[in-house]
Amino acid sequence: MPKIMPALLSVLRCPVTGSALVQEGEELVATAADSSGNKPRYAIEDGIPLLLPPELMAAASTAGSDQHDAVSTGISGTDPAAGTA
Repeated sequence: MPKIMPALLSVLRCPVTGSALVQEGEELVATAADSSGNKPRYAIEDGIPLLLPPELMAAASTAGSDQHDAVSTGISGTDPAAGTA
């Protein structure tokens, strides 16, 4: 289980409650409850905290990789400022 560095953990905040986060196993847990009385939990994958609110996590995991191609993100192999194609 990768441990989040204390310096990083000290600046991370729950995107739902704005409260500090503490690591419990392979998750980060908010120190304050949300409006429904639950403390939001966030997964840690490969040492990276996934700080998406639970309702957005499902949508992010079902999004296909084809939605992030070079055309839709505006990434191309040319530099428009340089005037080359």
